[in-house]
Amino acid sequence: MPAYVINGHLQNQSIAGIMTNTQPKKVLIIGAGISGLSAACYLQMNGFQVELFEKHSIPGGLCTSWKKGDYTIDGSIHWILGSDKGSGFYKMWSEIIDLKQVSFYNHEVRMELEVKENTNKYGSKIFRVYTNLEAFQNYLLDLAPEDQKVIRRFIQDIRDLQDFELPPVLDPLPLWPSIVRGIKMSRYLRFLYILLKQKKETNFSLSRKFKNPFVREAFRLLFDDNEVNMLVFNFPMAAFDRKSAGYPIGGSLAWAQRFADRFEALGGVIHYNTPVKKILTQNNQATGLLVRNDRVHEADIILSAADWNRTVFEYLEGKYVSDTILKLKEKQLLKIYYSVLLVTFGLKKDYKEEVHFSRFPINHILESPCGTKWNRLETHFYHYDPTLAPEGKTVMACSFYTENGKYWIDLRKNDRKKYREEKTKFVDAIIALLEERYPGMKDQIEMVDFATPATVLRYTNNWEGSAQGWLPGENVFASTPIKFTLPGLKNFYYASHWSRPGGGVPVAINMARDIAIRICKDCKVPFRTKRFE
Repeated sequence: MPAYVINGHLQNQSIAGIMTNTQPKKVLIIGAGISGLSAACYLQMNGFQVELFEKHSIPGGLCTSWKKGDYTIDGSIHWILGSDKGSGFYKMWSEIIDLKQVSFYNHEVRMELEVKENTNKYGSKIFRVYTNLEAFQNYLLDLAPEDQKVIRRFIQDIRDLQDFELPPVLDPLPLWPSIVRGIKMSRYLRFLYILLKQKKETNFSLSRKFKNPFVREAFRLLFDDNEVNMLVFNFPMAAFDRKSAGYPIGGSLAWAQRFADRFEALGGVIHYNTPVKKILTQNNQATGLLVRNDRVHEADIILSAADWNRTVFEYLEGKYVSDTILKLKEKQLLKIYYSVLLVTFGLKKDYKEEVHFSRFPINHILESPCGTKWNRLETHFYHYDPTLAPEGKTVMACSFYTENGKYWIDLRKNDRKKYREEKTKFVDAIIALLEERYPGMKDQIEMVDFATPATVLRYTNNWEGSAQGWLPGENVFASTPIKFTLPGLKNFYYASHWSRPGGGVPVAINMARDIAIRICKDCKVPFRTKRFE
């Protein structure tokens, strides 16, 4: 029997031993992405009878990979926040899967950026972002000793975030230990101060503080010349430094499969190839699901972990909305996260001499048929994951972000022939640019895969083929306008990566845990978890 931590106490206990309901309520969950799978595991652990409905033939949703010939294309994970101890996410992941059974790869260099206008004191245009903060600080101080004060303050801002377990995961405790913990939690007031101090800093504003022209240009280009809040950079860096943001060997689908396997081991049921057509209601209560072939499944509770727009305006026909929901629908409160054009190559050479992730300027503008233009290119060599390609070969991906994913969706729908032609032209343009950067690469290509926003929509239903959910607003810590329930509808809940701007797998499991706690509370069931240790 494996050892678990239950509510903070190590125990050996069977799965059935923590189920609290003798007559469990039945929960139907839409979507077997990370949110749906995680919520399903939590609820099944707490005595509910859970069934998942997934339109695809595999789990994962947006967290996915797929095979093409001898190569595996990864469509999601670059790292997992909480891959090791020191993070609240580590505790959450460990409540569902045994992280000690996962091999993680930790990079020494997060990325290389090539600037365009300046060179460093060694005559190089390459700027490196090291994952180890001491190494990164020493690198910056060597390049720009005149900016010593700014550099040390920047690194300290990241180190300050390491003083806190984020997000805090609190296990139930007896009275006195709970009081002691409450006193200790008061230190999170300092965290609020840190956020207030850092929340207005962007890569643009930080870059202006550097005197060194090379370092100044490099920081401006951290997000390809887009202005982004530095907390988006600093939070992962705090985890990288502690080796708690590793890449799971095997990729995204292998990661998602662990959650599906765990749910089924807990006794849950997954219905694959079963798209939902409608959420059934009666007297303003959710009562079940209408799925393919017009089959009806009834339940006590319906939880959607699927696309937000499709859930509210298709599955529920827009009957349960508020002014806020309507404004979200019209994108007046938040914008949808970018769509991604993911072009992946299978290469006959492993290219281990190349850094795994780099961004660099290109000699002429690259324009997509959707109208988006780029003057820089990014390459991601997966040579560190031997499971994705045959020995001696590798997979390399180029990602392009666009706000016009709808173009590709409409083109595929209305003119399939032109859709394929435009994909081919775009790929040819990319290959020409890659050949300039990596002479001889054209002859090394033996597999090409191009996933467009239409691909994302087809397999996941994610609104407009978005790569995640909502794009964060100017205040990245503003409260989310997406609620767990809808006005006027009982026995229905919603939680997914759309529940908090930014999305991604950390938000997915965080929201899944929160909604499971909420459902348990509403059903008067104590929320209890089992943690692998």
